[in-house]
Amino acid sequence: MMDLILSVADADERIRAVSIEGSRADPNAPEDKYMDYDISYYVKDIAPFYNNPKWVLEKFGECLIMQMPEAMRYPDGDGNFNYMMVYPDGVRIDLSFKFEVYEDDGEPSVTLLDKDNGKGFRPPMPPPCDKIYHIKPPTPLFYYSCCNNFWWCLNNVAKGIARDELPYVKSMFDTIVRSELHDMINWFIGLTHGFDLSTGKDSKYIKRFLPPELYQRYKKTYCGSDYNDIWDAVFTMCDLFHDLAAEVAAAFDFTYRQNEEDGIRLYLNMVKNECLQQGDM
Repeated sequence: MMDLILSVADADERIRAVSIEGSRADPNAPEDKYMDYDISYYVKDIAPFYNNPKWVLEKFGECLIMQMPEAMRYPDGDGNFNYMMVYPDGVRIDLSFKFEVYEDDGEPSVTLLDKDNGKGFRPPMPPPCDKIYHIKPPTPLFYYSCCNNFWWCLNNVAKGIARDELPYVKSMFDTIVRSELHDMINWFIGLTHGFDLSTGKDSKYIKRFLPPELYQRYKKTYCGSDYNDIWDAVFTMCDLFHDLAAEVAAAFDFTYRQNEEDGIRLYLNMVKNECLQQGDM
C-alpha cells in the first residue's frame, strides 16, 4: 500500500510532497490491519485534483465505497479536497489534496516524500508524538461543569423515557451524558497512570487503563431499547460517576457538589416510579 501511495506521487510532478497522519503516524497507537492510511498529497494547483474521483480510481483502483466530504451537503470549505475510500481487501485510505504549506498543529505527522527537500510544502519536522491528545488535568471550572452537566442532562433522559421518546433518550444518554462520564474517566486515568497518555478518540482505549472491576461496571452502562434496561444503566452510570468524581475531587482538592447528585436522584426515582405506576415499563 505504501509503495502504491508513493509511486503515484513520485510519477506525478504536480504532487510535490506526501505525508501520513493519524494512527499510522502515532508511535503510541496500537497497530492492527484496520488502521487507516491518512495520506496528504501537496500540490501547487488543486484544480486538477478537486472533485475528480476518476483520476483517483484510475490510480488506486475501484473501491467498495468512496466519500468526498467537500462535495457533500456540508463541505468544510477550506479549499482542500479529500477522498475517503474502502477497498475490497479491507484497506481504507483517506487521501487529502492540499495546496498550503504545512503548519504543525501538534498532530502526529510524518513526511514520506518531499521533492523540494524541506523548501516547499513540508518544512523539517520533529519526531512525531501524541502529546496533543494527552489527557489534561481538570481545572475547577471544567470539573464542576462536567459534574453539573452530567447530572442535569439526566433529567432529559428521564423525561424522554416517561414520554416514550426512545430516539431522544438514547441520543441524550449515549451522547451527551456519556461524554461527561468519559471526561471523568479520563481524569481518573490521569490520576492513576499519569497525564502523559491518551485514551484515544471517544475514549476508545479506556479498557487498557481502567481496573477490570471498573471496566465491568462501565460496560453495564450500555443498554438496548428496553426501558427497564435503560433505567438500570442510568443508575449504574450514576454510581460509577459518583465514585470517580469523588476520587478526582479529593485528588485535586475540589468540592464535590453532592446536593446536585441528590437532587437529580430524587427526580429520577420520582419519574421512574410514575412510569411504573402508569405501566409504561
